[in-house]
Formats: sequence, C-alpha cells, structure tokens
Amino acid sequence: MSIRKTQPEDLKRVLELYAIARDFMKKTGNPNQWGDSHPAESLIRQDIARGEGYVIEAEGEIEAAFMFRIGEDPTYRVIEDGEWIKEGPYGVIHRMASSGRKKGMTAECIQWCFDQCGNLRCDTHQDNKVMQHVLEKNGFSRCGIIYLENGDPRIAYQKV
Repeated sequence: MSIRKTQPEDLKRVLELYAIARDFMKKTGNPNQWGDSHPAESLIRQDIARGEGYVIEAEGEIEAAFMFRIGEDPTYRVIEDGEWIKEGPYGVIHRMASSGRKKGMTAECIQWCFDQCGNLRCDTHQDNKVMQHVLEKNGFSRCGIIYLENGDPRIAYQKV
C-alpha cells in the first residue's frame, strides 16, 4: 500500500469512494452525517488544490481517500464536555472513505497521519458508531464535543 497526494485525474475515483462511503453510512445507522451529497465535488477539488487530499493505493488501485492537514482547525478551538489531551501543533483528518474491498485502510490512514506529526485530532457524528469504534481501536481517545461551522455537534477525538 502507498499513500500519495490526490491528483486532479483521481477525482472521478475519489467521488466514487465517497458515494460508497455514504451508502455504507446509511446502511450502518448513520444516514445524516453526509446525507446524499457530502463531501461536495467542489470541496474535494479544494482539498486537491491545497495539497490536503490524499489517496491510498493498493495493487495499483485507489482504495481510500482522506483529507489531512497539519495546522489549526477553527472548529476545534472550543470543546465542551471535556478537553484536548495535548495542545500545540496537531494534524487533522477529515473525510475518510474507502472502497470496502481492502481491510485496514482506515488504520493505514491513521498511522500514516500520526507518523507525520504525532498529535492528531478527528471528529465524527454521534450516529457514526463504526467510526467511533475504529478511532478508539486505533488509539484515539474521546475528548468532548465540538461544533461545526453550521452548529452541528461532533464527538471530538485525539491521539497523541
């Protein structure tokens, strides 16, 4: 497996991965987090342009996609019902999705991101029990509740 920055020519496959992820989320009791259209193509194009979009390839095929950045995330400035484990520079993972054909894509993503900075933050919807389990299984601790720009609450996690 290898991880690399998403290229414009990867866009079609990345959009397919997000469609697969939305379907999976609906089937596992989380129909509202991404609905029918998140993340929008424009957001994925923005990730690519900023150099924050990544894909995981296995056997020559793109099997997973995610957004990663080292730097402050404005939605993580305020946390309720808890606190961050560690302050200082941190990496942020958003929009993880995989084809579901290969096991371990999320663990591969998390380990690669952790290797970049040693301090990760992530969040997920209260109905996303699958992601909550995956994050905890991969060394994240639940820290509290953060709010997206639109006011929606998310469970905040950190791995140090």
